[in-house]
Amino acid sequence: MPSLLGLHRFNEADPGAAEEALLACCGSHRWALRLTAHRPYPDIEALLAAASEASYDLRPADLAEALADESWMPQPLLGMRAPGSQAAHTALRAAHAAYEARFGHVFVVCLDGIEPEEMLDTVLTSVRTRLANDPDEERLIAADELRRIALTRLEHLVASAAARSGN
Repeated sequence: MPSLLGLHRFNEADPGAAEEALLACCGSHRWALRLTAHRPYPDIEALLAAASEASYDLRPADLAEALADESWMPQPLLGMRAPGSQAAHTALRAAHAAYEARFGHVFVVCLDGIEPEEMLDTVLTSVRTRLANDPDEERLIAADELRRIALTRLEHLVASAAARSGN
């Protein structure tokens, strides 16, 4: 669990610095402003609950802004080095391109709890499955995946603030 000192530093940060840090977690300015404005948070659970609630309250334009800030593959997939990975990489690029063409934004999926060697298959299966969704259904799924990603990033942000302080 992240240190309260990290949370304390987040709570005490200049509003502009807090907003900038939050934008690294979720690219919606409205989301970041809302979380910044509601500081201080008594504990990490309260911060994560507020972040989750703010994610559910994103308007379509806010969601589009946040999705536009995401890269198509923010972290390396370790399975890309396995035998046959070049073909999988090509299939993944094609699936991402098809997804972007269909839905107008990058594909997002939270990989928390997925073993590194399973990530490539998980992403490829997820993108192929979700290509069959209608746009409204996919918008809801993408919003929830983005929420989960933002919560993970936020937890790491507060934890890394504690690590930099030496505690």
